[in-house]
This record gives sequence, C-alpha cells and structure tokens, in this order.
Amino acid sequence: MVRRRLPIGMQTFRELRERGCYYVDKTPYIERLLDEGKHYFLARPRRFGKSLLLDTLKELFEGSEELFTGLHVHARHDWSQRHPVLRLSFGGGSFTGPDALEANVMEQLAACERRLGVVPEYLTAAGRFAHLLEALHRQTGQRVAVLVDEYDKPILDVLEEHDVARANRDYLRGLYGVIKDNDAHVRFTFLTGISKFSKVNLFSQLNNLTDLTLDPVYSSICGYTEGDLDTVFAPELDGLDREQVREWYNGYSWLGEEKVYNPYDVLLLLRGRKFAAHWFETGTPAFLVDLLFERRVSSVALEEMVSTAKLLSAFDVGRIGTEALLFQTGYLTITAEETLGGMALYRLGYPNREVRQSLNEYLLSHLVQDAARQTANSMRLARLLEAVDCEGLKGLFHAFYASIPYHWYTNNDIANYEGFYASVFYSYFAALGYEIVVEESSSNGRLDMAVRAGGQVYLFEFKVVELASAGSALAQLQERDYAAKYRGEEQSIHLIGVEFSRDTRNVMAFDVAAG
Repeated sequence: MVRRRLPIGMQTFRELRERGCYYVDKTPYIERLLDEGKHYFLARPRRFGKSLLLDTLKELFEGSEELFTGLHVHARHDWSQRHPVLRLSFGGGSFTGPDALEANVMEQLAACERRLGVVPEYLTAAGRFAHLLEALHRQTGQRVAVLVDEYDKPILDVLEEHDVARANRDYLRGLYGVIKDNDAHVRFTFLTGISKFSKVNLFSQLNNLTDLTLDPVYSSICGYTEGDLDTVFAPELDGLDREQVREWYNGYSWLGEEKVYNPYDVLLLLRGRKFAAHWFETGTPAFLVDLLFERRVSSVALEEMVSTAKLLSAFDVGRIGTEALLFQTGYLTITAEETLGGMALYRLGYPNREVRQSLNEYLLSHLVQDAARQTANSMRLARLLEAVDCEGLKGLFHAFYASIPYHWYTNNDIANYEGFYASVFYSYFAALGYEIVVEESSSNGRLDMAVRAGGQVYLFEFKVVELASAGSALAQLQERDYAAKYRGEEQSIHLIGVEFSRDTRNVMAFDVAAG
C-alpha cells in the first residue's frame, strides 16, 4: 500500500491533487448534482470539507481535467465545456461593524471583476453582481457557475447583536436574490454554510434552491465513511484500534445508510496517533452553553431530544430553536427516525465520544468556574470508580455541588429545576468518557441513569425533596427492580439513591445497596 500526504488544513483541490495527497472521491456526487438540477444548498458543521467541495466544483467547471485523472467523473464529463466561475467566500471576513458586510462584498466583487476582466458599470453590490453574471456569459458564451462559501457567517458573527444581524441578513437576501433574477446567465449554483436559515427570511428571493442538508442520497457528500477509512486511508490505520476510532469520531448522520466521520478528526488522528477532541477544540461554544442554561436544557436532556424537519430548520435572528442550533453546529446528530401520524420525527443524540465528553466538560467549566477544582473532582471520581468505593462517592458528589459558586444559583433559576441536579452527575461521568444511559425504560418505569465503569454497573435514581425522604430514591430502585436487566452480564450492580435538598442545593441523602 502506497502512503500519501495527509491533506491537513488543505481546502484547495489543485494543491491536494498536485501534492499527491489522500483524497476521498466526492465526484460521483458532483456528477449527480450536474445531471439532476441547477441550484443547491448544503448545511454542514464546521471543518466538514465544504470549502474543498466548492473548490473541486470550481476546478471542474473551469475544465482542469488533469486534476481529475483517476477519479469517478473523469471519463464521464465533457471537458470541452468550460464555464466561468464566480466564487464568493465569507469565511475570512469580520462583519461586526454596521457597514462591514457591504465593504466586504464590494471588495470581493471588485476582485472578481479584475480577475475575470470585467469592467464595473454599477455602484451597488446587486448591480455589480448582476452585471458580472451577464458580462461573463456574454464574453465566454457559457453560463456562469456561482459558488458561495460560508454564506451565513456575516449573520452568525453578530447573532447576539440582533439589529446588525438582521441588517446583514436582509443585505444578503438581496444579494442572493440576484442569482434567481439572472437565471438565464447561470449554469449552476451551490451555497454552503453551517446553519440553515429560514427560507422565508433569507432565501425568499432565491426560493428555487434544492436543499441537500437532509437528503439521504447526499448524506456523505461531506465527511468520511467507514469504507473511506478502510480503502483510501488503509495505509495509515496500522496500530490503531478501529473500534476505538469509531467510538471517538464516527456517528454523524444526515439520514443516509452510513454514518460519517468529521475529516478533521480523522486526519489529525492519523498524523498524531492520539485520541483527542481535535474538532471540538477548534471552536468554543460559549454562546451555545449560555443558551442551554438560559433555556433550562440539562445535559441529560441532550441524549433524548426529539425534533421534526421543520424544527431542525427553525433558525433565524432572535428565533433559534435549541434542537436546530445543536444539530446544525454538530453537537447533536440524528440517531433514529420514526413516523408518527404521517409526520417524520428525528431522535437526536451525541454523535460520538469526542462531542459527548468535550461538551460535558465545557458545561462543567461553566458551572464550577474553577478549572483546578473541576479537574481534581474528575480525577477523584475516576479513582473512586476504579476502587469501587461507593461510600467515597457520597463525599465527592457533595463536593461537586459545593464547588458551584453561590452567585451562580442567585443568578439562575435553573437550580430549582430537577433536571439540573442529575445533569451535574451526568456531566462529570460523561466528561470522563464513561458509558451512560439515561431515562431507560422498563416494564416497571424509567431508570434515571445507568453508568458502566471499570466492569461495574451503577444505577442511579434522583429526587429533589424539601426534607429527607428516608431513602425513598433507593427504595424506588429496589421496588421497581431496575437491576433485573443487568443481572445476566456478570458485572457487579450498585443501586444508588440520591436525594437533593432545595434549601441547601446539595446532596441530602446518598444511599447505596447491592443490586
């Protein structure tokens, strides 16, 4: 097997091909796009290869045949047909000022005019854009391919500044509307971004886009499949535990038969041979975490969210659905689909260990606000579980809640919400990578939480009480015999009933029994 260069950080198709890098052939999708339609939209989380896909389209339309040798599309494409390409990208701009977006667009259009030899005749961005499309079509005799990368960044950058965000959204609506108005000059359109903004508010003038985001046929148009790893990257897999690779990084689903890996994770794993939160560490979800606490969304609830296709698209300035935000940014993915009364329902969950572990660690840091204390608590938890010291856990869990600053409670009414207490438990376990099941159903009811660690099974029942309830949480575990399901696994089972005081905001009772 021939080893090649790992294309880490490369978003340019020409560089990737000329330097002999590994490349997962996405041209079968491109061929299908060209055959089936004309105007497309795709939303995917950051670092999923959207920019590389657009650059591949650019080289194909410009007729760079030599770059496609050996790829699926090479023998199937008419290379005598070359089309001018008008490409816009908002990835590198800053859009916080009131006039920043217009200045950025005008600079990009001016650069296109210089590169393509078009003399500007209009002063507005919409006028210049329309003139570019018409002039390029007239000069070359071929209609134009329009490629827009990170179409939504001018809005996302200022999402919390509603007035600026709305102004940027409305400006982009007018700009993108030019594409439909000049359809006679356009051969192909492809817009990509992280989010899927409401068509009514952003694409009302470009309402002929085919949305590929949840199209099963194109679910793997970005990202790597299991088969890609086993074939394209086979020379790099020696010495890596494939099951561990799957657990850490596989799991993203856009309703296709196969789940996919984030390419950035795979490439950094192959280079450094180290399992770590490569993708997660490239972005800090501060706004996301603030929103989760503001909306009383506990970390436990993230495992069991249910949504519809409409809710997953409910994303606009001042109106961001929690499910849509988590799904579109890549912190949750579709884990199952079902139909209820003719309506498609999607069950959401963490895509993999990287996201579950890292996001919960981040949630804890938001609560504890003392990194050293948080780390000490986590280390002690791991050691107590290794020693199967259930009695020691009681003091530790008391320390968990004591480590949350008092002012946090006074500024957040979420502390009166029952799910908050369980979420602190959950996040500590999840941040250490332990296997967790929440709200597991049985014939006797729903178990709050099951944790597998070190060959042991820990079953938790949580209650929030005004006064001590004489072990009612543990009694419920025993009466409903939640342990029955686990008795055939030859693992020790520990029943733990935990009761919290609303007054002290801490553990009031912590009762342990064998299962």
